[in-house]
Amino acid sequence: MLPSAEMKVIGPWESYEHAERTFSEIIPHQTTTFNLAKINLDPRKNSNITLLNYSDIIRRFVPPGTISGFELDSNLLDCISNGLACSGFEIRERHILRKRYGNFFLDFFNFERRTKVTGWEFNAVLIIKDDLVIYKLISGQPAIQEYEEANNPLGPLQAVVPIVSPLR
Repeated sequence: MLPSAEMKVIGPWESYEHAERTFSEIIPHQTTTFNLAKINLDPRKNSNITLLNYSDIIRRFVPPGTISGFELDSNLLDCISNGLACSGFEIRERHILRKRYGNFFLDFFNFERRTKVTGWEFNAVLIIKDDLVIYKLISGQPAIQEYEEANNPLGPLQAVVPIVSPLR
């Protein structure tokens, strides 16, 4: 009887593992933007893709105040040195389920709320030069499992009673 909520970014993957398998098919210097579209990585059809321009890539990979990029991957350096021929995709997908549990009456009257948060989050960056993927970076959280607990000793009155500050 307790409420639950689901936050899901609509995308082509059912799980973190499914997204990971898809990205294992992307091979730098072989995969083209045409190939990406075949595996549902077309920014015009997949709402989870943010297009990155040359400036976005520099901000993301070159720390402020850095004059040279000798520490960067050679593919990134090549892309940055080619300016406008360089672009990218940032992909973010997550699926979060929030389920309240515990005593119904304590929850209903706002004395005690307990929530279990589960799910996954997948992030990836693809750097593209002249319609060819030259760099990929994958990160995320394959298994999210968190517990939230809120205790309100005054229950439904907690929001009504102002917090009294000590006199000076």
